[in-house]
Amino acid sequence: MESKTTHMGDDSMLIFALIIAVSIVMYIYYKVMILRTKDELNQKYMNAKARIFLGSFIFFFGINQYIAYQTRFILFISLVFFALGLMQMVYGFKAAKHYRNEHKRLYPNG
Repeated sequence: MESKTTHMGDDSMLIFALIIAVSIVMYIYYKVMILRTKDELNQKYMNAKARIFLGSFIFFFGINQYIAYQTRFILFISLVFFALGLMQMVYGFKAAKHYRNEHKRLYPNG
């Protein structure tokens, strides 16, 4: 009878890889949407949304790398990625909220 052992990192790496892929796709989507719209307010809103997904890519990439290698050097690099990704996401959320409120103020009917 064979015993099948799994490592915790294997399952979480798959989940992080999926999140990383979705983040990149959504980042590219919002960057393309910036090119398709002429309204400056909508462009800034789309850029803020793109920044959220760029931040999530950097954040989860750092976590994924640490889980994959688990060395002290990778830990330091991952912490830098973690911090930069978190800063991008926070700034993106704040900017998106601001531009969403500006859009509601300027266009109350739609």
